[in-house]
Amino acid sequence: MSGPGHNGGPALEPGGTWRRTCWQKARADLLPTLPLEVVRLRVQRAAEIGLDYRSYATIRATTGHDLVAFLFSSNALMLFREAQRLDPARRDKLAAQRGVARHLAAQPPLSAERLVADLAAQGIAIDHAGRAPGLLSFADLRRAVRSLVAPHAPDRVLLVADTALEREWVAAAQLAGHLPAARFFPAA
Repeated sequence: MSGPGHNGGPALEPGGTWRRTCWQKARADLLPTLPLEVVRLRVQRAAEIGLDYRSYATIRATTGHDLVAFLFSSNALMLFREAQRLDPARRDKLAAQRGVARHLAAQPPLSAERLVADLAAQGIAIDHAGRAPGLLSFADLRRAVRSLVAPHAPDRVLLVADTALEREWVAAAQLAGHLPAARFFPAA
């Protein structure tokens, strides 16, 4: 049981070990019987959205949902000033994405609107952009990040970020997960 004051440790009520054993067995029984066509479709989906299959499968297994959007920080895109061109490898990776929305969190002092226009001029469409949240209380951080990923359910949005401060957005807004920019984008 989780709730206020719960430290996330193991359940203390009787039967916790048995439930964990049952869950692990059910999970193990499911994996080998996954139909080949389902695996093929998931490999194809991972390629469409620009992820390796292992990352995609992990996120899907963790959340139980497919990804519908990505939230990129301007740091992850290596955009540190306005009118800056994307690195060609990052531009190509973004341009190849299909079937997902792209959201952008512009780190101050950058203007989200200006970055969207700059990226559009480079052939990269951004569906929604806003100012990246700074140092906020947990509740305010949750509201700020959720407004960046709206109208999508947060647990269907993957964060691609570059700093520890940005990684905190995952827990605050209950996003699907975090992928470091160095892992998402190919080495330049």
